[in-house]
Amino acid sequence: MPTYDFICNSCEKRFEVFMTFSEYGKKSIHCVHCKSGNVRRRMTKVRIAKSEESRMESMADDFSGIEGLEDDPRALGKMMRKMGREMGEELPAEFDDVVDRLEAGQSPEQIESDLPNLGADNSGDE
Repeated sequence: MPTYDFICNSCEKRFEVFMTFSEYGKKSIHCVHCKSGNVRRRMTKVRIAKSEESRMESMADDFSGIEGLEDDPRALGKMMRKMGREMGEELPAEFDDVVDRLEAGQSPEQIESDLPNLGADNSGDE
């Protein structure tokens, strides 16, 4: 059964009600806290699945002004973190380490010297 979120207009507390689709709109709803019938439906966030193409378009719009990021590690880290989320793919642990360092203000050059094997292909293929 679906869960429906409500807010009581009397006590202003939120609560959930489980009911079938056929019950919705027909069943009388009362606040579970104060028993008032003066309630309203609370609209919750909706998650929308995006295609890979729409995610890429969104990233292109968000990052159209990336000039100067090489001089601002925090902004570069923020951009990389958002890109990582938008990609919707599992990224290696090193990605989070690099982004955390950038967001802390560490320069890409310093990160590269601290992590010399970063990005190295360890597959053995030459």
